[in-house]
Amino acid sequence: MSSNELLEFRTSVRALLSKHATPAALRTAMGSELGYDPALWRMLCEQVGVAALAVPEEWGGAGAGLVESLLVVGELGRTLAGVPMLGSAVLGAQAVLLSGDEQACARLLPDLADGSRTAALCWADAEGWDVAGVSAAGGTLSGTAHYVLHGAQSDLLLVLTDDGLFETTAGAPGVTITPTPALDPTRKLATITFADTPATGLGTGDPAELRTRLREIAWAALAAEQVGAARRCLEMTVEYTASRVQFGRPIGSFQALKHRMADMYVLVESAESTALAAALAVAEHSATVAEDAWVARQHCTETFSTVAAETIQLHGGIAITWEHDAHLYFKRAHATAELFGTGRRPVAAA
Repeated sequence: MSSNELLEFRTSVRALLSKHATPAALRTAMGSELGYDPALWRMLCEQVGVAALAVPEEWGGAGAGLVESLLVVGELGRTLAGVPMLGSAVLGAQAVLLSGDEQACARLLPDLADGSRTAALCWADAEGWDVAGVSAAGGTLSGTAHYVLHGAQSDLLLVLTDDGLFETTAGAPGVTITPTPALDPTRKLATITFADTPATGLGTGDPAELRTRLREIAWAALAAEQVGAARRCLEMTVEYTASRVQFGRPIGSFQALKHRMADMYVLVESAESTALAAALAVAEHSATVAEDAWVARQHCTETFSTVAAETIQLHGGIAITWEHDAHLYFKRAHATAELFGTGRRPVAAA
């Protein structure tokens, strides 16, 4: 898409979410077993085609790209909507595509692209995303995957091991799925244990390269989400300080608060630039993708954490009440700071 088309597309997604992903709808979804509104997910898939964006047309997709997909992730970050865009439509679909297994692509991607089926990527052990928590032997899987996005809500399980990528289902023999209590109530995580679970290998690529590529995509996607959420925090703060009156005038007119909100604005603008650079880098698989993704991961994490904390401070006591949304953004900021790990700065090639 051209720049103008991307802006129009973002406007369309934002309009739909503004109408259907309201704070009240978010709180209702948080308490449900799915953790998200299935009607909203169907609407996004059927009316906008969000799950199909980065899937090639030959496998039922729209043939757009990762930039468009991450734009949607950013808009979802604004509302904290917990639909399985990141876990299934981005990471799940990309894992299948990166496997290079055309038969698996033809079999799995059409359902993922239309949103009728969701996938959960299992690729972390208890310590994080550097080492696989599950091993493969003789066509079976054994071990435990941690921090699985929508692990208890997805039927298709994609498991990245040191021996490659494997496919199984939530109902397969030996699979035990346990929802994981999390700091962020708007996002569902699970722990999945495999005990001699039958599985099908996908592709023959290098698992280490696949893990690296998926992490770059995950960091770029998370950066987009963090920027969307941070910008919403800034907007909430500006709106509140413009309406809250103290000493006979809006508190937003006080110079000290103006300076703090100006600092928030600078952080959000710079973070948006780094997030866009990372999205373009992963979409084009550029030579600087490792650096761009790492920089976006660091800067957008710091930005969201800082802006969310300032939102709490500038709203005063109301921000820590259950009724106000500020604490939900604060919790999302701290949770995303750990999700997918932080990694070390890539070493530049000589």
